[in-house]
Amino acid sequence: MKKKAFDLIIFDWDGTLIDSIDWITHCLQTAGALCGYPVPERQAAKDVIGLCIHSAMQALFPDADDEKIEALVGHYSKAYFSKQIRQDDLFTGVYDMLVQLRADGYQLAVATGKTRAGLDEALAGTGTSELFCATRCADETASKPDPRMLHEIIGQAQVAKERVLMVGDSIHDLQMAQNAQIASIGVACGAHTEGHLQQYKPLRCLQLPTQLLEII
Repeated sequence: MKKKAFDLIIFDWDGTLIDSIDWITHCLQTAGALCGYPVPERQAAKDVIGLCIHSAMQALFPDADDEKIEALVGHYSKAYFSKQIRQDDLFTGVYDMLVQLRADGYQLAVATGKTRAGLDEALAGTGTSELFCATRCADETASKPDPRMLHEIIGQAQVAKERVLMVGDSIHDLQMAQNAQIASIGVACGAHTEGHLQQYKPLRCLQLPTQLLEII
């Protein structure tokens, strides 16, 4: 990648910037158990991370009707919000990386399957709110892999899409980038392995998000 090939870097949140996959998996499994369903296997739970929470529950519990889905979402939210998010929940070095990227002139944004309430709490808890020029959540636009949230962020940032990079840890992130026809980089520290991510032809697949500084 050439120096300053991009002007806008859009990050996924969970599993990309913050080490939260195990916690989300636990909360998904807890919700299923509380609603009387067999506890999903760990990888099955990880596979739906990145989707909006209703789509995630529908994928994990395909026999659940609308009432059960709402109950599952309620139990998940109660479990998830029982933990306070802090800056040290970010992957090591991520906060400094974001500060450095901003100092180097990049615009930064977040595109996430989280709810707005969930992201706002996470941004406040990690002290990162002021680092991003735009954020989009699944409950205020279309869920991944629909590219709408990327189109909205790109429009707000007023950047040509060939100058935009998406960074994510799940196939949903990279498929969304592919659907939006923008470049992507995968990080194999979250929901999906490098092998899964490579299916969507990212420019690179990193083991840690902070390695972005070495190649950007």
